Amino acid sequence: MYQLAAHYISIDLPTLSGPKIWTPFGSSSRREIKVRVVSMAAGNEASSYIPKAPIVLPEGPWKQIPGGVTAAEGFKAAGMYGGLRAKGEKPDLALVTCDEEAISAGAFTTNVVAAAPVLYCKKALDVSKTARAVLINAGQANAATGAAGYQDVIECANALAELLQMRPEEVLIESTGVIGRRIKKEALLNSLPKLVNLLSSSTEGADSAAVAITTTDLVSKSVALESKVGGGRVRVGGMAKGSGMIHPNMATLLGVITTDALVASDVWRKMVQTAVNRSFNQITVYGDTSTNDTVIALASGLSGSTRIASINSYEAMQLQECLDVVMQGLAKSVAWDGEGATCLIEVTVTGADSEADAAKIARSVASSSLAAVYGRDPNWGRIACAAGYAGISFHQNKLRVLLGDILLMDAGEPQPFDGVAASNYLKKAGETHGTVGIRISVGDGSGSGQAWGCDLSYDYVKINAEYTS
Repeated sequence: MYQLAAHYISIDLPTLSGPKIWTPFGSSSRREIKVRVVSMAAGNEASSYIPKAPIVLPEGPWKQIPGGVTAAEGFKAAGMYGGLRAKGEKPDLALVTCDEEAISAGAFTTNVVAAAPVLYCKKALDVSKTARAVLINAGQANAATGAAGYQDVIECANALAELLQMRPEEVLIESTGVIGRRIKKEALLNSLPKLVNLLSSSTEGADSAAVAITTTDLVSKSVALESKVGGGRVRVGGMAKGSGMIHPNMATLLGVITTDALVASDVWRKMVQTAVNRSFNQITVYGDTSTNDTVIALASGLSGSTRIASINSYEAMQLQECLDVVMQGLAKSVAWDGEGATCLIEVTVTGADSEADAAKIARSVASSSLAAVYGRDPNWGRIACAAGYAGISFHQNKLRVLLGDILLMDAGEPQPFDGVAASNYLKKAGETHGTVGIRISVGDGSGSGQAWGCDLSYDYVKINAEYTS
């Protein structure tokens, strides 16, 4: 087994997690943050395959806790090697379960060539408001596999439902891997009894599941927090995978979010979509929208907190904030881990007419900056151009652009700046795998939003040319 230890350290971090959702002008792009670091002693096999992503939550009425998807009451998880990967023996099967019927929600790819598990999950969520299990495989995407691929999903869901003694529609499926290849069904079915026996409510169980869903990821992504919602304490946790084919409207991205909050189905589904729009739909690594993008969110209701029945209630606002923070933490770790990336790009837009307008401009700039940032070229004109073609109307004479703390453009006019200092800012971010902050103001409106991306390096081509598992 393993033990948990916690201590505090002060570290100089890029604005990976901003003071809230948006960073105000005038604040430093780097700041000293007191971070609670939760570490585990030996015994967690998952950490021997790939390390954990650095996820630092912003300051707020919550505290970061260990546990990932198992932190919330009622959830268990497991990960194991089932023989689905083409290479190596890194875990490739993950399972997350809930002791009770959990209120369910999902967000999916917009690609019309949606993978078989995506089609299956959409149907299951239409049929049932609850779910109790999420089974995830790595190795094969089971996308563009026709009727046979869909039948594979049904057989896997039925087999797991029988083992767990639940209804088949309570089992949801996610897949990641090579597009065009069906699941190695026999290997998966043969592994299910062992996978079920490995289920645990421990941090180790959550960590093993977070590793099992990765493909080209260099780090696993897992986080959890505890916060006061209404009159009680609520926990929200999650895990995600992704490092390539990342583009707004999610990506080659899988995620599972869990909470023990008690919430009505219609409220929960609206909240989850809002949080996805503010997080996973705001990241980009390169311009592909995958076939398999799926985020499943389950609420067990076991916290003992007051039931949230209205989206406009104060309790709903509190839970929404927790969801946003967890999903944004995971989303930023995905962009940070972009294939071949040397730094995270964080674009903050203020002054727009609405949050949606600001978010769209931020996405446009994050997408445009992929190659330019790797070249360490402080090209403010390219930033202004990307803001302008986002499809959102604003007066260019109100445009203001900063790279870190370096003012590049103000009131629509280019500003004299130290080109060497700006280039060094980009170089330092690349050398430390830090964050490049781009801040843009487009007017006097109240709309603010963020998007995240990464630079596109030569290693990206190499990684994708060799990817077969």
